[in-house]
Amino acid sequence: MNERSERTLDPAATADGASERRGSTTGSDPNSDAPAQVAVVTVTYSPGAHLVHFITSLAGATTANPQVILADNGSVDGVPEQVAQNHAQVRLLPTGGNIGYGGAINRAVAEIDPAVEFIVIANPDIRWGAGCIDTLLAAAKRWPRAGALGPLVREPDGRIYPSARRVPGLLDGAGHAVLGTLWRSNPWTRRYRQDTEHISERPVGWLSGSCLLVRRAAFDSIDGFDSRYFMYLEDVDFGDRLGKAGWHNVFVPDAEVSHAQGHAAERHPEVTLSAHHASAYRFQADRHPRWWQAPLRLALRAGLAVRAKIAVRSALRRRARGAG
Repeated sequence: MNERSERTLDPAATADGASERRGSTTGSDPNSDAPAQVAVVTVTYSPGAHLVHFITSLAGATTANPQVILADNGSVDGVPEQVAQNHAQVRLLPTGGNIGYGGAINRAVAEIDPAVEFIVIANPDIRWGAGCIDTLLAAAKRWPRAGALGPLVREPDGRIYPSARRVPGLLDGAGHAVLGTLWRSNPWTRRYRQDTEHISERPVGWLSGSCLLVRRAAFDSIDGFDSRYFMYLEDVDFGDRLGKAGWHNVFVPDAEVSHAQGHAAERHPEVTLSAHHASAYRFQADRHPRWWQAPLRLALRAGLAVRAKIAVRSALRRRARGAG
């Protein structure tokens, strides 16, 4: 049986979807046949050929001709400038420096006409599947309380990346952080990544920020991304805050993209791994803010700092072996 034939809606998702479709939200009529207005934003930082593939494959992802904003965090390879010059619908927006992923997305979204109902937020190393954005827009009509909708994400070799997950609690987060690379099938990682879930259209805790269709009303209702996250976990925080504000994060596996992730992390592990651990601390510290939880925050900070040093050292050794 092929993968697509196994995509059956689970009963919980079907029940949620039925009640969802009876709801309404401020904006367009979900039963309307009028095309939705959509724009695309991405953050660039010397993206190289990835950005060229991003733009050229975008034409097959939607029948619309969306405006594309490149929030550039200080590229030095000249590619964002070339792409903007060669494509009339692409606008280059220099942010003035490397202000981080979430902050750059917020800057780009602020430039978009508020009348545009949907915004696609994606990494520049995405390659779009045929009809991907149109499939997400169709799903948004079925789920009028969906604040964010995400496609199925594939690795370049075709493997499915677990892009639809539950929000990590303290125990799941700690178990995954400590054991995820040593014992990949541990129960905390399995529960967090939801690897055993059927591939089905359903609400989830959060969606990978590598590619999201976001309803502008939902984005504005939570003031967009938290710019304190320089990189990593800003999508976990975004999805969690959407859920707490009454919106759904909906996984739409009939839409597909390919993501060449990890190339930036491999070039600068001393920066990216440190940022990842700092974001992990911020996420849990924000959710355990009370005075009597101070010892917990202190233990988290110390444990993640040690783990970050070990991870950076290991990554640098791997990079040195690869160069040799």
